[in-house]
Amino acid sequence: MSDGVEGNEERRRTGDAAGPEPQGVPEPRPGEPEPAALPEPATLVKAGTAGRTEARAGAKADEPATGEADDAASGTPADAPPDSTDTPDDPEAPDEAGDGLRYERLPDAPPPILDGVRARPPAPPGLATLVAAAVTALLSGLLLGDGLAVNALILALPLAAAAWFAARQAGRRPRRSSLCWGAGGLALLAVPVWSDAEWPTLLAVLAAAGLGALALHGCRKWSGVLLAPLGPVLAVRRALVWGWRGARERTAGGEKDLGPLLRSVLVAVVLLVVFGGLFAAADRAFADLLGSLVPDVDGGSGVPWRLFLAVLGLAAALAVAHTAAAPTRWDGLGPGPGRPRGRVEWALPLVLLDLLFAAFVAVQAAVLLRGEDVVRASNGLTYSEYAREGFWQLLFATVLTLAVISVAVRVAPRSGPRDQLLVRAVLGTLCLLTLVVVASAVRRMDLYMGEYGLTRLRLSVVAMELWLGAVVLLILAAGVLSARLLPRAVLASAAVAVLAFGLASPDKLIAESNLDAHRDGRTLDLRYLSGLSADAVPALDRLDEPLRSCALRSISVPDAPWYATSLSQARAHDILTARPVRNHPCRDILTDDISPSVR
Repeated sequence: MSDGVEGNEERRRTGDAAGPEPQGVPEPRPGEPEPAALPEPATLVKAGTAGRTEARAGAKADEPATGEADDAASGTPADAPPDSTDTPDDPEAPDEAGDGLRYERLPDAPPPILDGVRARPPAPPGLATLVAAAVTALLSGLLLGDGLAVNALILALPLAAAAWFAARQAGRRPRRSSLCWGAGGLALLAVPVWSDAEWPTLLAVLAAAGLGALALHGCRKWSGVLLAPLGPVLAVRRALVWGWRGARERTAGGEKDLGPLLRSVLVAVVLLVVFGGLFAAADRAFADLLGSLVPDVDGGSGVPWRLFLAVLGLAAALAVAHTAAAPTRWDGLGPGPGRPRGRVEWALPLVLLDLLFAAFVAVQAAVLLRGEDVVRASNGLTYSEYAREGFWQLLFATVLTLAVISVAVRVAPRSGPRDQLLVRAVLGTLCLLTLVVVASAVRRMDLYMGEYGLTRLRLSVVAMELWLGAVVLLILAAGVLSARLLPRAVLASAAVAVLAFGLASPDKLIAESNLDAHRDGRTLDLRYLSGLSADAVPALDRLDEPLRSCALRSISVPDAPWYATSLSQARAHDILTARPVRNHPCRDILTDDISPSVR
């Protein structure tokens, strides 16, 4: 031991101590081949004269060489030093083996488009987030199998709670704008609570999902407003893995173990089922109350369908929570400002378009204000036929004008105050003339509906045209004030329009409009009215028999649970219970013109 120490000290004094071996390629021993050089971490392609290509990845750092053939295969010249990592200078020259092969460097693959805007993966979800997701899954399986009404609003509450807990855990504080978008989404879910019609209900649910996605991301630009709904959809796979990691951590023991809570919930469920069953068997009134409150799991499409809905609800809750914890910054994908054009290049097409709009507006004023005689004399059409003929063209012209304005703003000249004044004057004139076109289209459809009655399609397109007019007004306001709030203002106006449209009960308006026209002596399309939803029952109840029974016979009011029954369905059920539908022969009545018979 002492000899070894003294030997080490002697070598240290004489400078013979063996220092640490240098990192890199080890020095070859006598009799062994030289190690192969390490190629650059880029993809090399071996291309043959016959058009064959082979991709070769970089060699491992610790892989020994096997001779000159490996040197040639790696693209390193045979006479290159061992520590050389250079590829042949001339990619067109064949290798030393003489097999006619050469090497080309492939360009690196571009990074995924979302890498620059996607946030870092969040920490595993906490206990509160997992519980909220589990509650969403349970309620989805129990409440969604019987229809859509107040259950949509009930499901939105634990879904919002999961997003709130996940965001707080990730250190994100919600902005006031995000809270407003979330409140707007919940308000839109009042439409299925109020109305029975499927088309405004579907529109309201989709709009609520869009506002909820905007609340999760907090976007402000056009790209964010349009792409935000994709965030939770694209996060489903990552969210499921994220939730599984969180569940494993919470069930592995420790301070925040999920096991005691699961055992407590299981014991509570067993106790409620046992004692609830005993009390229901002991008293029929309590059994009826319990049956109206507890969902019928065996009814409808059965257990598999409800299990699928539960899994779907769990995936949706985890996706929403993951998005709230690590949202994608969709605003970063927006296009930059376009290359500004010169004044003449930019203004000439738009000025000519303004003149065309002005000419059309002048003709419209002369025709629509002078009345039906002018229309019949100039075109040989009735007033209603003239109105129907041009409405769709004007609707498309309005949409196309909005597209023209959006492109014109991006490439507008902006070199000084004069350019700013020119842009405001030309685009402001175009917006004002577009408002006149919108008014003309709405007036045409109003004339047509006054002649032929109100339908779902006619009411929908009029509402769409009115909303486009509101968008034009917002563009005018943005030109005067600031365009920074325009994307969110347009989205807010769409949400308000959808909410007002749903709460107005379109089917009820259609029935009342047709009955009022019928009272004035016009024919009644009873077949069309009998295909409306339960929203129209209070209006159709005013008809005399047998028209009333024939109109109400085809309107179904299912006996759904309380959570799947809208207020319109409840009112229709009360009306049909008080005055049941009679058994009248309705085939001839539904096909003939009906004379006025409305109370």
